Amino acid sequence: MKPAPFAYVRPASLEDAIAALDEHGEDSRILAGGQSLMATLNMRLSAPEILVDIGRVPDLAGIEETDAGLRIGAMTRHAEVEASDLVASRAPLIASAMPHIAHPAVRNCGTFGGSIALADPAAELPACAVALGARMTIAGKGGTRTVDADAFFRGLYETALEPGEVLTAVEVPGIGAGWKSGFMELARRHGDYAMIGLAAHVEVQDGRFGQGRLVFFGVGERPVCAVRSAALLDGESWSDALGDRIADALKEELDPSEDLNADAPMRRHLAGVLARRVLAPLAA
Repeated sequence: MKPAPFAYVRPASLEDAIAALDEHGEDSRILAGGQSLMATLNMRLSAPEILVDIGRVPDLAGIEETDAGLRIGAMTRHAEVEASDLVASRAPLIASAMPHIAHPAVRNCGTFGGSIALADPAAELPACAVALGARMTIAGKGGTRTVDADAFFRGLYETALEPGEVLTAVEVPGIGAGWKSGFMELARRHGDYAMIGLAAHVEVQDGRFGQGRLVFFGVGERPVCAVRSAALLDGESWSDALGDRIADALKEELDPSEDLNADAPMRRHLAGVLARRVLAPLAA
């Protein structure tokens, strides 16, 4: 199948890109890596009047250390993030997630910001952003604003981005002493969308857990932060009994969706499996 007809513009500046998006409003779509958009265009699930290709807009790509932590430009390719020593040392949760994103050919073209902005509920990076307390930098006709990851993801493929706005970067806070991260997902084949996944970011001191976040993906319309289950970790050392309590709590807290890959009871069970597998090594 071929896409519906559309116009195409490739602005050379962020200002021009915002102007094009503002002019066409909801009839425009941003083209970044295109790994998701091109498929929806070809299947005619998307039929915009114009594509605004931001591939030549300067300063939207790159990874740099900042006073607050780490800045990852929206147009940074997945492969670059995956290979970055800076990401591995400053945001190991993201580094752990990158090899799970599709396949190398997709990671060579797909962009970090594109995955965040698409907000696929089964995608890895939105969950990592929530777990790490990342902040999204957004540019529009009215200037630049920032949005916490918690507030950025609003529903199924729905974000805080307004018509005419561009996600320009993701700011990842620095990791404090004693904080550890763990990532795992379960899929039928490597590279497939996960049936369920977990991005965990928790405080561990002398073998005891403190505060932290357990963020699941593939279980709802957006990343799901299991607040009540994570609270059971505070002050505890890891044990099989603790794992059982968390697994039971997750069955009560999560309300997962159902599809051809897994029904809700299976996803609730797998949530406990992932929690045990991810958390136990962090306490060592």
